[in-house]
Amino acid sequence: MSQSALIVGAGSGLSASLARLLEAGGVRVALAARTPGKPNTIRCDATDRGQVEAMFDQVGAPDLVVYNPSYRVRGPFVELDAAEVQKTLQVTAYGGFLVAQAAVRRMLPRGSGAIFFTGASASVKGYPQSAPFAMGKFALRGLAQSLARELQPQGIHIGHFVIDGGIGKGEGKLDPDEIARSYLHFWRQHKSAWSWELELRPWVEKF
Repeated sequence: MSQSALIVGAGSGLSASLARLLEAGGVRVALAARTPGKPNTIRCDATDRGQVEAMFDQVGAPDLVVYNPSYRVRGPFVELDAAEVQKTLQVTAYGGFLVAQAAVRRMLPRGSGAIFFTGASASVKGYPQSAPFAMGKFALRGLAQSLARELQPQGIHIGHFVIDGGIGKGEGKLDPDEIARSYLHFWRQHKSAWSWELELRPWVEKF
């Protein structure tokens, strides 16, 4: 029986690499984005509960759901725009909650599934002039850890990926194709030895 995956936050980088790798392995992949760049991509604002539910009504109960949207505002703390900070938190963390909740409701009846969250250096390190992104990514990591403790005993594999470095091609970058292979390996883990978190960095990245 073929498996299915939903990637939320579709773009030309990691999401595209992951979609290609999964499809090459026979997995049916659905892509979703706030502003779709391709005709077959589902339009979904992950911060809108109604749109998230409509998306899952369309795709059903995927075997794998990947939450990959990102948004950030930078600048001196006292100069940050409150509305932009709120949007950063909504896209980075609240959207992850909405997507995960909708996915879990559909996965629990069958007792299986996987939900992966894409984190960043900011998931574990708060950088200067980047407080909103750190707030959002710390929250997303906390969500993932909490869900892993609650849901893995019920058959749902939770994964959080700390992407500690810039994604791209070339020396010193995290190759998106290689990140995708790590996601796939993580998904294929046997339940007797499930991880809940994986940290990836290029060999030149400082700790």
